[in-house]
Amino acid sequence: MKFTLIYGKDDGWYVGRLQEIPGVISQGETLEELKENIADAYKLLVEDAMGLPVPELHTEEIILDIA
Repeated sequence: MKFTLIYGKDDGWYVGRLQEIPGVISQGETLEELKENIADAYKLLVEDAMGLPVPELHTEEIILDIA
């Protein structure tokens, strides 16, 4: 699968998240370590989700009146 890694440096650490799945975040001392850690974080999220029931999803177009 392909994802977009959004990252930056904070206090000497690379910190990032997946653009397509904002809940997947991680950090690493190097960019390579960040990539490995973000992959692990994604795998943990998927493993966790596999045990949960998938709700029936619905879509509906709505108009918002924003004043």
